[in-house]
Amino acid sequence: MARYTGPDCRLCRRAGVKLFLKGEKCFGPRCAVERRHSPPGQIAQRRRRVSDRGLQLREKQKAKAAYGVLERQFRGYFDRARKNPLATGQVLVQLLERRLDNVVFRLDFAESRDQARQLVRHGHVTVGGKKVDIPSYMVKPGDAIGWKPSSQDKEFCKALAAGIPRKAVPGWLSLEASTLTGRVVDLPKVEAVEGLVEPRMIIEFYSK
Repeated sequence: MARYTGPDCRLCRRAGVKLFLKGEKCFGPRCAVERRHSPPGQIAQRRRRVSDRGLQLREKQKAKAAYGVLERQFRGYFDRARKNPLATGQVLVQLLERRLDNVVFRLDFAESRDQARQLVRHGHVTVGGKKVDIPSYMVKPGDAIGWKPSSQDKEFCKALAAGIPRKAVPGWLSLEASTLTGRVVDLPKVEAVEGLVEPRMIIEFYSK
């Protein structure tokens, strides 16, 4: 499937916030958002007021960049959420957060979602003891996420494991750092993406 292959830091500068697409670089002084506060491209001397529609578009673009999905797939998630009898925003968050590549990132098995997607693609990750190499695979409560046994002996796996935990694991997941295994204990709530995306504005964008 096609995906964005341009500079990740450009996406963060466009969004105006850190999307944590570059792992450790995002936490250090080399972060592009910290060094250059302006958006990419030619900067006009006079800034125009952004319309409500423009703010909603930015929020959608920010969510797509953060989770590494393109328009067709993202719109598919929204359509599935809209058809669900539960709150559209809640279901949309669940669909995005339950992606296997995102879960691998949230469990701190990878420094970024891009790295998590690569680990899944290369067959290093298991769900319920079985190898799954589809980044968009939807996990469900009760699923156990771990490393393929042959991958645990590789140097890159040992290096990643040595730093766990580097960040807090959300409440809907549990992590056993000593065995490098995680488990989905609940469905994610809207609070899981606070500060990252605003589902309400995305719904308003697609509803017009």
